[in-house]
Amino acid sequence: MSTTTGSTPGSAADTTSEPTSPTAAPMTNGTGVGTLAPPRPSRFRELTAPRSRVIRDWDPEDTAAWEAGNKEVARRNLVWSVATEHVGFSIWSIWSVMVLFMPQAVYGFTPADKFFLVAVPTLVGAVLRVPYTMATAFFGGRNWAIVSGVALLVPTTLTWWLMVHPGHSLTTFLLVAALAGLGGGNFASSMTNINAFFPQRMKGWALGLNAGGGNIGVPVVQLVGLLVIATLGNRRPEVVCAVYLVLLAVVSVGAAVFMDNLDHQTANPRAMLEVLRHPDSWLISLLYIGTFGSFIGFGFAFGQVLNQTFLAGLTAGAAPTPAQTSAASLHAAQIAFVGPLLGSVSRVWGGRLADRRGGAVVTLWTFVGMAFAGVLVTLAARSDDVTAGAATGLQLTGIIGGFVVL
Repeated sequence: MSTTTGSTPGSAADTTSEPTSPTAAPMTNGTGVGTLAPPRPSRFRELTAPRSRVIRDWDPEDTAAWEAGNKEVARRNLVWSVATEHVGFSIWSIWSVMVLFMPQAVYGFTPADKFFLVAVPTLVGAVLRVPYTMATAFFGGRNWAIVSGVALLVPTTLTWWLMVHPGHSLTTFLLVAALAGLGGGNFASSMTNINAFFPQRMKGWALGLNAGGGNIGVPVVQLVGLLVIATLGNRRPEVVCAVYLVLLAVVSVGAAVFMDNLDHQTANPRAMLEVLRHPDSWLISLLYIGTFGSFIGFGFAFGQVLNQTFLAGLTAGAAPTPAQTSAASLHAAQIAFVGPLLGSVSRVWGGRLADRRGGAVVTLWTFVGMAFAGVLVTLAARSDDVTAGAATGLQLTGIIGGFVVL
């Protein structure tokens, strides 16, 4: 049975008002005489270790404890982990929505500039996944969920300010967009934390739900953008930022009240470097780039691709009017969320399917479907390039349908 310090609502674990120390098994010195103390944690570990709402000796494989109430503890942590990761994903992808509120006549940025604004937070979020993976071990899953959620208030507030004050340089916009990459790191810390809460037999379902629920943050922020554009036009981006400032406050408070820290999570940077020596690690990374990397890349860029496609069709090569720019943004927002939504939902289903059929089989057929969709998009886009005038209905169907499948 697990033991907690601090209050843990809904837990079947014993609760104490004072911190308790995990019981260490006696260790002999090899002669059978005396015992050796457990290795002393590093000074950094001592300084960062969580001191409140700590669950000690958590063992998800203990079936009796699991059925006695630990499964409710795990599910409660899963719910708020999904919530914090969900909003983190939305902030990570917020610039894929902001570019729809940025007519070139007002901000002075070309389509290529806007693609840079979308790409930079993607890169930052990818790099941050390494330290965020280790953060839960040093600071505790609950504590890091709070810190990482509160930290996202900074890029969201700066995005609001910058969007309502056009005229700043592209470099300034890129720096603020880079801060939104903090939301991408939340995925790694959330997955690491939840992985420790669930038994092996349920990890596929739990991690799939955690990942899928978080990923849905991408289409949700795009739906929020659609709602704003449809009701207020494409010149009110601050409304999107205001919505997410409120949501960030809610999930940060929820994490503080309902989540727990585990005392046995560890992080070993040397072990992470050791993994790089194994060819299988590189192969799995390559597969991950092809699946999740494609999801993020296409999901972030899809709105801008649609915006430019619709704008070209409306203007026929002429300079766009404000009405045409607004219409193109609206049409793009009406479709852009569909692909990320289907991808997010499929992660939950894919986790269960992998538990039953095996991850290798599911991955193989996923790549087969992606290859087909990639060929479809390439042929449709090439046909549009060599054909004069706006894209035809068949060409649009190929481009949009292929992107949605990808």
